[in-house]
Amino acid sequence: MLATSRSFKSHARRALADAQLQKALSRIKPGFVDKRAAAVARLPEFETLRDAARDLKDHVLENLDFYLEAFESKVVESGGRVHWCRDAAEARQAILGICRSVGARTAIKGKSMVTEEIGLNEFLEDNGVVPVETDLGEYIIQLRGEPPSHIIAPAIHVNKEQVADAFRANHPWFDRDRPLEDARALLDEARQVLRRKFFDAEVGITGANLLIAETGSTVIVTNEGNGGLTQTLPRVHIVVASLEKVVPTLEDATTILRLLARSATGQEFSVYTTFATGPRRADDLDGPEQFHVVLLDNGRSAMLGTGLQDVLRCIRCAACLNHCPVYGAVGGHAYGWVYSGPLGAVLTPGLIGIEEAGHLPNASTFCGRCESVCPMRIPLPRMMRLWREREFARRLVAPPARYALRLWAFVARHPALYHAVSRVGVRLFGALGQRRGRFRWLPLASGWTRWRDMPAPEGRTFMSQWAASGRHPRSAP
Repeated sequence: MLATSRSFKSHARRALADAQLQKALSRIKPGFVDKRAAAVARLPEFETLRDAARDLKDHVLENLDFYLEAFESKVVESGGRVHWCRDAAEARQAILGICRSVGARTAIKGKSMVTEEIGLNEFLEDNGVVPVETDLGEYIIQLRGEPPSHIIAPAIHVNKEQVADAFRANHPWFDRDRPLEDARALLDEARQVLRRKFFDAEVGITGANLLIAETGSTVIVTNEGNGGLTQTLPRVHIVVASLEKVVPTLEDATTILRLLARSATGQEFSVYTTFATGPRRADDLDGPEQFHVVLLDNGRSAMLGTGLQDVLRCIRCAACLNHCPVYGAVGGHAYGWVYSGPLGAVLTPGLIGIEEAGHLPNASTFCGRCESVCPMRIPLPRMMRLWREREFARRLVAPPARYALRLWAFVARHPALYHAVSRVGVRLFGALGQRRGRFRWLPLASGWTRWRDMPAPEGRTFMSQWAASGRHPRSAP
């Protein structure tokens, strides 16, 4: 997938002016935020589980080599094979090699953000293998030629009319005048088309929510039956997963699974939780003849032992996206690559470089909602600040912003000057905005006032009010 994160600002402006997208984004709160809150309220031990899951993943990341080698040993023991891939190119070549070894012409796919990360679909098409997405949302955006705009709801930006248009354009064998006004009709048509693909494909490709070192099993969670069919019907099953997905035991997996669906969709558990362990055995009724796991690094090992390691705890629930005011305003495509929202603001610069993705950690209000709802307690705001510091240190920040930061730093290092400037500023802008109570435009602040009013200051400065409360050890001027 071509990264266009450099163009975040122009993407965001288009997104804010897109009425259909804004209507789609308005469905996030009732569809995800409210349902998550209700699901969490029904589980008294939710906060305890968050602590346990955080500690579990921290332990795994400190011993990642041990658990990955243990996982590989069990996969081989069960008759499968693990392919270690340093980057996207190696992962693509490993997958293509497997497809060619069985003469595959079609590969069906379960939902996988990692295959988006490595640009797998385009690569397979260029090399004579037709990839077919079988998750309904992924299938819709594949027909539309778009990347996903959300981690768990890839077509959240699309309405029913647009889906119907895509089906009419790509399913010419159906009656042109067939009714496609309701969701049920669209679902039935997709099911009919995809059913043939499941039986025709030689290879099935899925991602993995978890890799279990104890058994060599992979786990996917879905709300559609496509995941299980993708794993069991083709001759070959290929799992594509990043290194940090491994956990030690089946019991550890259940700890994370109890958090995952509640955080993602507000369900106690997804409709399907599918475990795969090796190829079909002699007495199995179904399953693949070959089982492959493609393990992708692609920059993740470089984050270990750094201030960015905590992001590798992510379980891709998208709770941070659903609660982020920036994502809620501009959607996923504005971020210009695979991962969006607060997760993308931290992970994307680590995978494609701060030079390409420097806008993303700056696209944050630092309200902290992402960290407050993250089931793995990932300190996303802290890591966005870390990327901002690195961007500044590499002189990637535009000169006007650098000069403004230097001026602010100078004032902040001199408390008397800081208090004086604050006091004058509050009084001046308070007086200017007294009549309306807000500013529709301010010099040097048009990036804010272009989209919303700036409240006028009221009363005294924070420091003077704090001093007056008697809790400040030093009185402010």
